[in-house]
Amino acid sequence: MKLAKGSTPWISVPIFLTAALAAAGSWHMSALALAGSVFMIFFHRDPDRFPHGEGMLSPADGKVIEASADRITVFMSPSNVHVNRAPLDGFVRNIEYRKGTHMPAFLNRARENQQNRMHLVTDDGEMELRQITGTLVRKIVCYVRPGDQVSRGERIGMIRFGSRVEVSIPSGYNLRVYEGDRVRAGETVIAARNS
Repeated sequence: MKLAKGSTPWISVPIFLTAALAAAGSWHMSALALAGSVFMIFFHRDPDRFPHGEGMLSPADGKVIEASADRITVFMSPSNVHVNRAPLDGFVRNIEYRKGTHMPAFLNRARENQQNRMHLVTDDGEMELRQITGTLVRKIVCYVRPGDQVSRGERIGMIRFGSRVEVSIPSGYNLRVYEGDRVRAGETVIAARNS
């Protein structure tokens, strides 16, 4: 199983703790640590993905909680893959980090949470992708930098332990998903050019 970039410390600590507790004869605590190890491996999984058609790809796994003509918001629960991907080919113009609140990510008020705002220049215009934290851990990892060229479906970062991703839709694209739909990063087409 492929694991997310930078996940080794998050996985190795509970594995080491499991072994240490088992060696000390604390089987009950060792079992709890083992469960934590399994969760960390599950959470940091990073499967390969392939687009299901032409158009703008979902930047995140999860549930669509907002779908309008100009923006799509995807909520990621702890059970979702948390690696984020580029919706379209583009140039990273800038990345802006903003401090904020720590509301549960499924609430509308979470728009004011701690976040990264990534501005991508694409062939169809500029778009903004926001990686927004939730209430737990609140760690945003960004794999790209200003000046980078990204490919549609390329891994661009991850958010740990419950979060959301918002992405603007370039002019000339129509929605292909609706509120309540389940989507997969780098795979589900969420908007496509007008024909």
